[in-house]
Amino acid sequence: MRVLLVEDTVGLGEAVRDQIADDGHAVDWAQTLNFAEASIQTIAYDLILLDLILPDGHGLDFLRKLRTTKHTTPVIILTARDQVSDRIEGLNAGADDYLVKPFDLSELSARVAAVARRYRGNPSPLIRVGHLEVDLGGHRIRRNGEPVELTAREWALFEGFIQRPGMLLSRSQLEDRLYAFGAEIESNTIEVYISRLRKKLGKDAIITVRGMGYRLDTHDQ
Repeated sequence: MRVLLVEDTVGLGEAVRDQIADDGHAVDWAQTLNFAEASIQTIAYDLILLDLILPDGHGLDFLRKLRTTKHTTPVIILTARDQVSDRIEGLNAGADDYLVKPFDLSELSARVAAVARRYRGNPSPLIRVGHLEVDLGGHRIRRNGEPVELTAREWALFEGFIQRPGMLLSRSQLEDRLYAFGAEIESNTIEVYISRLRKKLGKDAIITVRGMGYRLDTHDQ
């Protein structure tokens, strides 16, 4: 996924960014609301991790503005405010989940995955795509009953396909899943990862549409 992290505390921001990146997601880190607002104008994010107290304003105001302008991107609030009334206010403002600091990073990973599944309209972590059995929560795949091991980057790319089974994804859409702002992208990176996925999932698992992009074959093989 492409994730926007809005957090001004450097130590925590680095830890969250690294955790989410290790899970295979591309992370853009905004330390102010102004930067966050500029980011969502140019990037279609799959998830926002939102602190509440920022140097230039309150996260709830940012969230309410998102919802009133019809942005449906899921939002998980990350805050030290732990009163029940605070959680209710955050959820009523349009948040999808609420995590109180300090939190365990593995729990954050699990909540990110759970919220993403709900927004894809498939709350179950187990799905079947063609000849593949996919455990979205555990990042595990079986091909014809046999386990397949993917790296974090390979999983991030594959997840883009299973979120839109059978749909055509362009090179730029796939690059957005793998790289944050400012990352250096080699010209053949997507082709390399597509080749690796084909070796592991089957040579016909991902179909090339010349000059346009790639799509996942959803038929049994």
